[in-house]
Amino acid sequence: MFVIIGIVVVTVAVVAGFTMAGGNLAALIQISEFITIGGAAIGSLLIASPLSLIKKITGAVSKSFGNHGTSKEDYIQMLKAFSDLFLIAQREGLLAIEKHIEAPDKSDILIKAKAFIHDSYRKSFFCDTMKVMLAGSVPPHELESLMDAEIETYEKENKPVAEGLNRVGDSLPGLGIVAAVLGIIVTMSSVNEGAEAVGHHVAAALVGTFLGVLLAYGFVNPLAANIAHSFEEKVQDLQVIKAYILAYAKGNPPFVAAEIARRSIFLDQRPTFQELEGALRGKK
Repeated sequence: MFVIIGIVVVTVAVVAGFTMAGGNLAALIQISEFITIGGAAIGSLLIASPLSLIKKITGAVSKSFGNHGTSKEDYIQMLKAFSDLFLIAQREGLLAIEKHIEAPDKSDILIKAKAFIHDSYRKSFFCDTMKVMLAGSVPPHELESLMDAEIETYEKENKPVAEGLNRVGDSLPGLGIVAAVLGIIVTMSSVNEGAEAVGHHVAAALVGTFLGVLLAYGFVNPLAANIAHSFEEKVQDLQVIKAYILAYAKGNPPFVAAEIARRSIFLDQRPTFQELEGALRGKK
């Protein structure tokens, strides 16, 4: 939502400033400049990125328009679901929760954590780790290494997404100069058409530079930063899940494991001790 608001604010600010200075909006509508810069930017992305990365970039850009991150309530629901699950394991043994791990979408406990259950990666990270615990006795340090390896792989796999988009943004000012130079070439070839025609061509050429800089610093690079931040939040979500599982594997009761996991949540989404305690005890 904020991505859309930001795009609107940037656009309105630029257009308003230009018109207030007496500019004619029609002068900014240069289709040839859009084609030159946009086509070259897409082409450079195709040259620099394999198909798998292009798909990830496309998916990340589309998701960024509706991405809200993990809220405090989402964390509370997730930690509550984990605690309810491990309370059963504490009373009846780990095998008692096998059906919840094998089919989390059908679990009457895990489905209460809506954000968790709808996030396929977080869900598989938790369930796959729990399947290892169910398969046999795994020392906590081995379990920690297993989860660290998956988190590190996730980071390496997704870091190039924001970097690839950022490279496109960095190239846009240069591509804007290319479009402007092409415009100057057109201008120089039409000097015999009179001052009005030359002025029109020069204005069109300058629009190329303007578009390159605006698209880079007003839209593409900020969008790349947004995507990078979203991936950092996802990594932190995995760290919270890891903290809970590891705390329980070391012999802590579910309530203590939830408190340990709570402290690994970023401050702006972290529930207070009282909020988490109330949720775990079923208080509203």
